[in-house]
Amino acid sequence: MSEPGKPLILVIDDEPQIRRLLRMTLLAHDYDIIDASTGEEGLLLAASRSPELIILDMNLPGMQGIEVLKKLREWYTRPVMILSVVNDEESIVEALDHGADDYLTKPFSVPELLARLRVCFRHTTPEEVEPIFKSGALTVDLSLRTVFVGDRQIHLTSTEYNLLKLFIRHAGKVLTHHFILHEVWGLGSIQDVQYLRVYIGHLRQKLELDPNRPQLIITEPGVGYRMQLLESKL
Repeated sequence: MSEPGKPLILVIDDEPQIRRLLRMTLLAHDYDIIDASTGEEGLLLAASRSPELIILDMNLPGMQGIEVLKKLREWYTRPVMILSVVNDEESIVEALDHGADDYLTKPFSVPELLARLRVCFRHTTPEEVEPIFKSGALTVDLSLRTVFVGDRQIHLTSTEYNLLKLFIRHAGKVLTHHFILHEVWGLGSIQDVQYLRVYIGHLRQKLELDPNRPQLIITEPGVGYRMQLLESKL
């Protein structure tokens, strides 16, 4: 049983040293942990223990991580973070497109892992987004559809606003080009990556304090974009 008030994290990884490191790290930062060394064992624990988050390795004996992810996403709606030595763009995009919330490559730093976990827990479902979203100098009132940078109101086109709203709904999470294009423009536009880059450029010109050094909408090279959560400016 996990301790009351401590989020339960399931680690599925076949490397004993990684499981030991994660156990020590997570327990020291007020998380509880259970672990599995195979995908099959991990699926059983996910179903029986209902963890708040799953950390999943891609290279597993027997059932590979991508297959575990696909089976999890048939019913598991909480965050899944990929932790893997595989860092090629194709593998990252495939995992994100199949429902991973984030992708962290080995070797990793403990502070980055903990920061990524905090983001995943903060945004477990799109429905939990507050009516007022703030990040740095940006303030968006989702009920009134108003956008401010500092005290300056920003006019966005309908498409620009829908794109921004998608980023807000999934703030902190990497969104692939395919996912963004499908959600904002529909199935027929999922290959128009250059079209997306143009709109990202428009948003940055309007929202970023320095569009040439974006702090809000971050490029994940070859993969997509992420809405960065910054400390709000008063």
